[in-house]
Amino acid sequence: MPLIEVGHLQKVYKEDEEGTPTVALRDVSFSLNAGEFLAIMGPSGSGKSTLLHILGFLERQSGGTYKFDGKAMEDYPDEELARVRNKKMGFVFQTFNLLAHTSVLENVKLPLLYSGIKESEWDEMARRAIESVGLSHRLGHQSSQLSGGEKQRVAIARSLINNPQIIFADEPTGNLDSKSGQAVMTVLQDLNLKEGRTIVLVTHETYTAEHAERIIHMKDGAIESDRRVSIRRTGNEFIK
Repeated sequence: MPLIEVGHLQKVYKEDEEGTPTVALRDVSFSLNAGEFLAIMGPSGSGKSTLLHILGFLERQSGGTYKFDGKAMEDYPDEELARVRNKKMGFVFQTFNLLAHTSVLENVKLPLLYSGIKESEWDEMARRAIESVGLSHRLGHQSSQLSGGEKQRVAIARSLINNPQIIFADEPTGNLDSKSGQAVMTVLQDLNLKEGRTIVLVTHETYTAEHAERIIHMKDGAIESDRRVSIRRTGNEFIK
């Protein structure tokens, strides 16, 4: 059974009660299996971030169906959406969203505040997540002391803290230079290839998208193409 199933998805916004409807998504259909690495590409306004927000339970669709782990989104009450989002989904955003004058360890522990996990276990869980992104040597540093690439790796560690089924990354390299962006993509790709993590990446950069095994191109709210990547980038080399 696919982890994600999307059928004829639509999203329509209205600026106000009298405003003209804006169609953000139109007739979007695809499925995603656990362990896949999917990149969603498209120009500004193509609907890629709107799609990610729906997939990540951050907003609901206007029409069509979305099933996560076999259960339709409309069958989730709002409280359960929030619970699933916290326990089964991890998020990485372009702007990092870290607390500036708080240590790396404390930033990574933040999602555990609502997890129900014993507080005595938090430090060890956070240390493992930080180690997985190669930042154990920065454990006690404040996030304001880190480079952009390091901040994004902290954000990735935070997204891993609850051992989610899927990681959603929205333009994770958008605020980084090419070297830092490559380091972040290497971390995400290692999580996919070595740990089997399911990843959905939104990006406008072809070079970034080529780290995934599958690329969906969007235009005007619809899927223009959906293809497998025969040769994936990894570090400075390629893999088939």
